[in-house]
Formats: sequence, C-alpha cells, structure tokens
Amino acid sequence: MAKNKRGNGEGSIYRRKDGRWVGQYTFATPDGQKKRGYVYAGTREETRVKLTKAIADRDGGLAYDAGQLTLGEHVDRWLRHSVKDSVKPITHESYSSLARNHIVPALGRNSLKDLTPDHVRAFRASKLEAGLSSRTVQYLLVLLRQAFGQAVEDGLLPRNVAQGVKVKQIGDGEEVRYFSPEQAKALLAAAREGRLEALYVLAVHTGCARANCSPSAGRTSTWRPAGSR
Repeated sequence: MAKNKRGNGEGSIYRRKDGRWVGQYTFATPDGQKKRGYVYAGTREETRVKLTKAIADRDGGLAYDAGQLTLGEHVDRWLRHSVKDSVKPITHESYSSLARNHIVPALGRNSLKDLTPDHVRAFRASKLEAGLSSRTVQYLLVLLRQAFGQAVEDGLLPRNVAQGVKVKQIGDGEEVRYFSPEQAKALLAAAREGRLEALYVLAVHTGCARANCSPSAGRTSTWRPAGSR
C-alpha cells in the first residue's frame, strides 16, 4: 500500500486493499496538536479533488477533527454553514426544528465516526414506536441522509450510514403523484402561520426537489419526500 506523497503539507494519496482510495493530510487542533485527516473516494482523481478541498479548508481554518466531532455538533454546523444560506428561512427553521426535537436528543451525543446503519435503524424504530407517523419519520431520515452526505463530502466519513435506511409508508405500491407549482404554493399559503407550517414546507421542498413539481399528464397530485422509495 504505497503512498503517493504530494509534497510537504500537501498530503498523500494511497489505495487500500479493498480498492478504496484514501487521501491523508495533517491539521492542527485548537490546542496545537497535530492530527491526521482522511478523505475517501472510489477513484484516485476523486480523492485528489477531495484532498485538495480538505487542505484548502484546513488552511482556511475549517478542518474538523472527526474523531472528536459528535453528530449534534456536525448537524449544527451543517444547518448553519450549508443549509441556512441555500434555502428560505422557513425551510431552514423546519430543518432545525426537526433536528432539535428529534435527531439531536436521540443521536446527538454519539461520535460522528462511530455511528452505523444500526444506529439509524434503531432511531427509526424508536420514533415509529413513539407514535410519529411514517411520513414524519421519513422526513427525519431525509435530514439524516443529507447531514451524513455532507460529512462524506467534507471527508469526515467514508460513507453515508443513513443512505440505505428507509421506512415503509402506508400506501406504498400506489401510484405516486405530485403537486404542481401552483398547488404547492396554495398549500403553503393555506398552512402559513399554522402549527404544522414547518412540516408542510419541508414536505413540499424535499418532494419538489425529486419530482421537479411536475405531475404527469392526467394525474392529480400528492407529494413524497426526496429520497423515498
């Protein structure tokens, strides 16, 4: 497993026995300790790109120690640095509310790197047993997949442990239909300032992201969250 060194401070790239490519670099913790950071990808070129970004983040003071980072800390940073400036305020608040009320209390203290699909499946089961609807649990899983996906992009994790965890919804097997843009706007207008406004906003925005808010000819419209099956 020979390492291809890129020069002092520029990290190194190597291939593991399982075929996975790894980029390794060093960074300093706030107390001055030297730590190793890693990025992962399926090809050498993808690894090079991720490693270059990780080193740029390090030089800009954005590198994190994934070994010490908890899921709660990662979700908070993800919401503040990645989500807040890319969505409407009401959408950001709906994400934050679901994370604050469900994800962080259940999984937030766990080390990010130690979480597994079993943790996510146990979280799903506990929420269903607590009486949450399958639709709401689906939204929580969507948020987890997005948060873990960001961790993979940032080189903090080698894989998205929530990717394959889904929840069977009542009505699965029926034809899936979607709101038109006009219907989505009407729904949000009707829900404005209501108790479930944030949930409707999340449902419409994640559903529209998958369907492009375009129903097929002859269909009336319902919605489904992005990433559902």
